[in-house]
Amino acid sequence: MMRGRGLVNRLAIAIAAILLAAPLRAEDGYALWLRHAPLEGEALADLRAAAPVVMGDLTDPVSPTLVIARDELRRGLAALQGGESAAPRPDSVTLVFRCGTDKGDGDNGFLLLPMTIENHRTIQISASDHVGCLYASYKLLRELGQGTRLMAIPRRVDYPVMPLRMLNHWDNPDGHVERGYAGRSIFDWWHLPEKLDPRMIDYARANASIGINGVVVNNVNAKAFMLEARYIAKLKRLADAWRPYGIRVFLSARFSAPMEIGGLATADPLDPAVEAWWQAKADEIYASIPDFGGFLVKANSEGQPGPQDYGRSHAEGANMLAAALGERGTVIWRAFVYKAEDSIDRTMQAYAEFVPLDGQFADNVIVQVKNGPLDFQPREPFHPLFGAMPNTRLMLEAQITREYLGQATGMAYLAPTWEEVLKANTGRPAARDRREPRIWSSHGPEVDPNEPIASATVAQVVAPVGMAGVANTGSDRNWTGTHFDQANWYAFGRLAWNPSLSSEDIAREWAAQTFTRDPEATRRISAMMLASRDLVAQYTAPLGLAHLMGTGHHYGPAPWVCDLERPEWNPCYYHRADKEGIGFDRTENGSGALAQYAPGVAAQWADPATIDEDYLLWFHRVRWDHRIKGGDTLWERLSAEYAWAEIGLQARMQGWEALRGHIDPERHAAVAADMARELKDARWWRDASMAYWQSINGLPLPAGARPIPESLEAYKARSFPEAPGQ
Repeated sequence: MMRGRGLVNRLAIAIAAILLAAPLRAEDGYALWLRHAPLEGEALADLRAAAPVVMGDLTDPVSPTLVIARDELRRGLAALQGGESAAPRPDSVTLVFRCGTDKGDGDNGFLLLPMTIENHRTIQISASDHVGCLYASYKLLRELGQGTRLMAIPRRVDYPVMPLRMLNHWDNPDGHVERGYAGRSIFDWWHLPEKLDPRMIDYARANASIGINGVVVNNVNAKAFMLEARYIAKLKRLADAWRPYGIRVFLSARFSAPMEIGGLATADPLDPAVEAWWQAKADEIYASIPDFGGFLVKANSEGQPGPQDYGRSHAEGANMLAAALGERGTVIWRAFVYKAEDSIDRTMQAYAEFVPLDGQFADNVIVQVKNGPLDFQPREPFHPLFGAMPNTRLMLEAQITREYLGQATGMAYLAPTWEEVLKANTGRPAARDRREPRIWSSHGPEVDPNEPIASATVAQVVAPVGMAGVANTGSDRNWTGTHFDQANWYAFGRLAWNPSLSSEDIAREWAAQTFTRDPEATRRISAMMLASRDLVAQYTAPLGLAHLMGTGHHYGPAPWVCDLERPEWNPCYYHRADKEGIGFDRTENGSGALAQYAPGVAAQWADPATIDEDYLLWFHRVRWDHRIKGGDTLWERLSAEYAWAEIGLQARMQGWEALRGHIDPERHAAVAADMARELKDARWWRDASMAYWQSINGLPLPAGARPIPESLEAYKARSFPEAPGQ
C-alpha cells in the first residue's frame, strides 16, 4: 500500500513539474504569496546545485508544528526547483532544526544560521519554541522566493515586535460578511464540527506564513448563540486545526448573552449572577479549548448592548469579563463608540469616554483603538487616544477590507496608511514595555529600559500589545475579491510582525512572490501600489473631506445626503458645505477636537495656511475662494484633485498593460478589468461631487475642467441594492 502511494506521489510530482515549467501558466490567485513559482536562470541553477536536504529525523520532540515546518520547507523547495527536488548528494546543503519545546512559551523568534562545518554546508534553524521554527521555515522560503541564493541568506535573528497579531472577521454565522467584498464567509458553521473545510488549513498556512497568531472568527456585532455549547464544539474543531500553525481562536461576545441565552433578567456586570454566568461560560470554553484566546467586545456603540445600559463604565464591563477569563485569556474591548444622543463631534466621543478610565482596566484587558478617530476613512489623522492613555494596554485596529476605498474594485494598497499611523508621533510619553527585555534584535538597537521615552510613536504605544486587522478574506477563489487585495492581508501581517518595515519593501517582496521576480517589473508594480491609496483618497476624499459615501452600502458618492435619522450618519454633517465655504472646524473655534492631541501635534494642524493640505478640510472650514499653497483657490484645487486622480488612474492602466509579458494572462486580464472599473468609478465620484458642490456654491467650473455629463438629480437617483457587504 505504501509503495503504491509513493508511486502516485512521484507521478503527481512529475506532472506538477511539467505544469510548473509552462511559461506564464494561467493562475487564479488561490495560492496567494505561497505560490513558490519555479526559479529561473542562475537562481534556479544555484538552488539545484545546493541540492538542499531537510533533515528527515527531527532532533526535537516531534510535534505537529515541527512536522508542518519540515513539510512546508520540503514542498516549497521542490516547487522552487520546478516541482521536484534534486537528488541528495554528499555536498548537499543540510537544513537542520533546533527548536526548543512545543509548549509555546517562547516569543516565536528564530535564528537562521548558515555555516560550514568540516566542509559541509548547513543552515541551522533555531528557535525557543516550535512555532518559531515554523516561522523560520516560511522566512527562508520567502527569501528564496525573491531570488536570494540559499547560502547567501545572511545570519538572521528575527522575532515579532508585537505579541498579538490578529485578524478580526466580521463574518456572520449565516455566511454573510459585513463589509466583506470577496464573496461569502470562509467559515462553514453549518457542517462544523463534523466536517472541516480543507480551505481552513490553507487559510492557516497563509496566516502563519506572515506571522498572524490570532483570529476572531465572528462579527463584532455578535450573536449570543455563538456562546452556546453547539458552537463551542464547532470552535474547538477550528482551534484544533489551527493550533499547529500557532493560531489561537477568539470569539466576539455579545454583552447581553446572559439574558439572551442564559435566562437571566439582567446583564449588569456588577450583578453576582451575571458574574457567575460568565465565569461558568468561560470555564466551559476552556474545558474544550485550553488555549482559547478570549473575547472581543463591541459595547454601547451603534445600538449594541453594554455596561452603560446599567449605569456602569466600560472598565467595569471589561473587568467583569476579564475576571471570568482570568490568566487564561484576554478581553479585547473596542473603543469605537458613539451615540446619537451625544451632541459633541463624533470624532471626539471615544476620547471623552475612555480617557477618564485610563488605569482602571484589568491587566488582561486590551482597549482596541481604530487607526483614526472617525471610521477607517481613506485618510484620517491618527486617533488621539494613542497619546492619551499611558496606563492602559492599547491595540491598533486597522481595516484590511476596503469598506471606504472601492470595495474590492481597482487597487488600494493600505500599507502606507498603516505606516503613517504607526510612525505618527503622539507628542506624549508612553508607558514602558514591562515584558522581559529581548536578547535578539533584528529591528534596530535595543532600547535602554531605564531611558525615558520623551515622545512615543503610535508603534511604540501598541508594540507591547499588538495589531488587529478587519479581514478581507472570503469564498472567492482568490480569497480577497481582487488579486491586489491580497497585498493588504500580507502587508498587515508583515507590519504587525515588524512595524519598522517600509511599505515599499513589503510591496516588492509581495509582488516578487505573487506575480514576477523580474526586478524592473517588480519595481513598477510596487510604484503602482504605493500611489494607489492616495489616488482613491483624491477622488473620494480630497483635501481632508471624509464620509461622503452612499448610505448603507457605503459605495459611491452621496455628499447630498442630509436627512438621515442620526446626524453623524449624514455626509453633510462632515463636509458642512454651504455657499460660503466647506469643511469641519475642529479648532478651538469649532468642535475643539484638535485639543485632544498633544500641543506639539495639534500645532501642525492648527493653521489653515500651513497645514498639510491632505488634512485641511478635516480640521478647518474655509471659504471657496481661500488661497492654498501654489496660489489656487480651494475651488480650483478641489477640481484639480479629481482631475489628477483620473490622470493617475489612466497612467496606471497603461503601466499595467506594459506588464502583460510578465503576468499570466488570467490574472493580468482580471486586474486590467478592475482598473477599468476604478477609472469609471473615479469619474463618477468626480462628476457627482462637483455637480453637488456647484449646486451649493453657485460657482462655474474652473477653467479647463471637464464638463459634467449628467444632472445632479440623475446622480442622486442611482441605487445599488446589489452592492456587497451591506
